[in-house]
Amino acid sequence: MRIRIEEASAHAGAEVEIRGWLYHKRSSGSIHFLLVRDGSGVIQAVMAKQEVSPSLFAAAADLTQESSLLVRGTVREDSRAPGGHELTVRDLQVVGLADPYPITPKEHGVEFLMDHRHLWLRSRRQHALMRIRAEVIRAATEFLDRHGYLRMDAPILTPAAVEGTTTLFETPYFDLGNAFLTQSGQLYNEAAASAFGRVYCFGPTFRAEKSKTRRHLTEFWMLEPEAAFMELDEYMEVAEAMICAVVGQVLDRRRLDLQEVERNLAALEAVQPPFPRLSYDEALNRLHAAGKPLPWGEDLGGDEETVISSAFQRPVFVHRYPAKCKAFYMQPDRDRPDVVLSADLLAPEGYGEIIGGGQRIHDLQLLQQRLREHHLPEHVYQWYLDLRRYGSVPHCGFGLGIERTVAWIAGIEHVREAIPFPRLMNRLYP
Repeated sequence: MRIRIEEASAHAGAEVEIRGWLYHKRSSGSIHFLLVRDGSGVIQAVMAKQEVSPSLFAAAADLTQESSLLVRGTVREDSRAPGGHELTVRDLQVVGLADPYPITPKEHGVEFLMDHRHLWLRSRRQHALMRIRAEVIRAATEFLDRHGYLRMDAPILTPAAVEGTTTLFETPYFDLGNAFLTQSGQLYNEAAASAFGRVYCFGPTFRAEKSKTRRHLTEFWMLEPEAAFMELDEYMEVAEAMICAVVGQVLDRRRLDLQEVERNLAALEAVQPPFPRLSYDEALNRLHAAGKPLPWGEDLGGDEETVISSAFQRPVFVHRYPAKCKAFYMQPDRDRPDVVLSADLLAPEGYGEIIGGGQRIHDLQLLQQRLREHHLPEHVYQWYLDLRRYGSVPHCGFGLGIERTVAWIAGIEHVREAIPFPRLMNRLYP
């Protein structure tokens, strides 16, 4: 019977076959201890010299790290073994004998590991991080599915900017001129929300931003819900509930992976509603008191976000930013038109913004005015303006940055380990 290693506990005493790779090996003369991984977990396969043929025992002695194997034997409970079970080997077949493996137990530099990212993904730490990432995505999409949001995939190639025009990746597009890699699915989400009420898209987004901070990638994944008949306060309630659901599910289902990356679980268990809410003006007052003054009208940078979020054990909303530092589509506050109904969610422990969003302009004339003020070509946005011509309503949406969220939940230093193959300003390989 063929099983995955994660299923071993359900097959104690049974004869099974595991297909995987040799993670580590040690021997004590008459016994080989083979740590085998298959992507779902790691199990210790014990081969005793007196229980197998001499040729098989000799072949096992010559195995190299990452050799691919078929291992057959009996599952046995053992509290000392990884996962609480081990495999008593009766047969082993080598599928592919590996060359000497370049990643060794010695300390390797970041650039070496990034050059070997295709192999580095096989390590326990990277396994744990990718499982945490998958759980974050699963939890967030399941939350939206439960609350009536329909997935609507947005195009990656677009004719115009969503965010600033200076951070677009441009590419030739047949006889139609140039297209751009998407910065966000938001504009298309707004069209879908006018059709279905509540929607979300999920996919890669791109920013040609020349930034080398630990929070930035040039290609990152974003989950973007959008809802009609929604205003700012309700948006913050939805975002708060989603983050609590995501953190709770990762704690519940990926606790061992969090322990593998040595995450402080108490910090995650403190993520409970309600989240603090600060206006932009209140945030500036806090920065001034901390000796980090910021001129009114400038967006918060990483340093400012760290100062603000460090005062809280939970994520904190900063809302009502100045209109001049936010995108053209943001709805002004009716009581104070110089600020917009936007809100960013800052993660604690210095991880910065993980959610950005707010209420969109639903008035046609105001949106046309904003396009002119931002020197954007109105003819390119005619379809977007149509949404205000045919049944316009107040609506909100936000984007959850997956890699920043994973970095925060896992407690890792840099977002490059929160995605399988990171694209950075200075890295396009492998």
